[in-house]
Amino acid sequence: MMWRYMDDVISLVLGSFILALAIEHYNIHKRLALNITSLFCGDPLNPPLLLLGICATTGFVSMWMHNTAAAVMMIPVATGILQRLPDMSHGSGSNTDVQRFCKAVILGVIYSAAVGGMSTLTGTGVNLILVGMWQSYFPQEDAISFSTWFMFGFPLALMLFFVLWIVLCLLYCSTSTGKSLSAYLDRSHLKRELELLGPMDFAEKMILTIFGGLILLWMTRSITDDVPGWGALFHNNVGDGTVSVMMASLLFIIPNKKNEGEKLMDWNKCKKLPWNIVLLLGAGFAIADGVHTSGLADELSDGLSFLKTAPYIAIAPLVCLVSATITEFTSNNSTTTLVVPLLIELARSMSVHPLLLMVPGAIGAQFAFLLPTGTPSNVVGFATGNIQIKDMIKVGLPLKVAGIALITVLMPTLGAYVFRTDRIV
Repeated sequence: MMWRYMDDVISLVLGSFILALAIEHYNIHKRLALNITSLFCGDPLNPPLLLLGICATTGFVSMWMHNTAAAVMMIPVATGILQRLPDMSHGSGSNTDVQRFCKAVILGVIYSAAVGGMSTLTGTGVNLILVGMWQSYFPQEDAISFSTWFMFGFPLALMLFFVLWIVLCLLYCSTSTGKSLSAYLDRSHLKRELELLGPMDFAEKMILTIFGGLILLWMTRSITDDVPGWGALFHNNVGDGTVSVMMASLLFIIPNKKNEGEKLMDWNKCKKLPWNIVLLLGAGFAIADGVHTSGLADELSDGLSFLKTAPYIAIAPLVCLVSATITEFTSNNSTTTLVVPLLIELARSMSVHPLLLMVPGAIGAQFAFLLPTGTPSNVVGFATGNIQIKDMIKVGLPLKVAGIALITVLMPTLGAYVFRTDRIV
């Protein structure tokens, strides 16, 4: 079981985390946020457009690093923008608009981080656990590659993102919000912040180049059956984790040209690596192996035989709802580790492709939108003091309902095409 702790998925996590630390160390995330937000700010100020810019930046960052890390990095950027706004302790109409917009920004950041993370394998540990369990239970089947997941996860995340933005605009942006904010916040403020960062130096350019190269290699390793990616050159013995570690290794080789002999990254800068997530992923894969090899999986399959006649269209949203409910009270990763082995056996009992239930269950585990304790990202946003639990429920409930509905529609359609669920497993 120990080999599960250095699975290809674990290598993928390590490499992407090291790159995320490099982006954070050189303030690239802040530069990106200010550039995109100033682009969306509008002249005169357009609050819904500004909110779209902040949320889109967070969602994009969350696609390429763990969603918790994305939220931790983006909350200070968002609060830095909000600090330009006046004290909200007085109850004037203008300050009420400002307070409502502050709530929208914080909620937008934490939920955009969660939604953005759904679109790629590196965005959240849940997707990685799903992929690892698929490989563990069905080693004879093709692994779910980065590009395969992206083809399904990105459209889902994009639609859910726009639902989030529309809900935030309807609840927190009124016709008078722009006028209330324009005296304190405009494009010139954001450009001034950007100028303080100065021009991009060699280190930042190299990290962005490595980052771009990593994304390109991930997306082209395995393309289609007719157009094999570069992985075919190595007889498909190279995984996404290999690429991730290789590109991260370049950070320890290329000099940063700031101090003599100093590289872009060194081990001191990597001390913040979240080893707890690495160990949690490895434990999840080991537990999945244990359930499979101990015979517990067969017992579960027999216990779920009464569901053989249930229609898939009724089971899929129920599976997603159950995961989405459990995840409010325990971590996303723990929920996935608990639920996915059960869903594999349920799929066998129903004689449907396992991914038709595994994917809704895993994505449902990421719908922790109602309580601060649901995810570390929620805690980070709640700790700012700008939002209350009732605000999270007000936005999170329609977002959760929309997510379950989207999964119910997309999994048997787009998901069936992407994951080729017409095959017998």
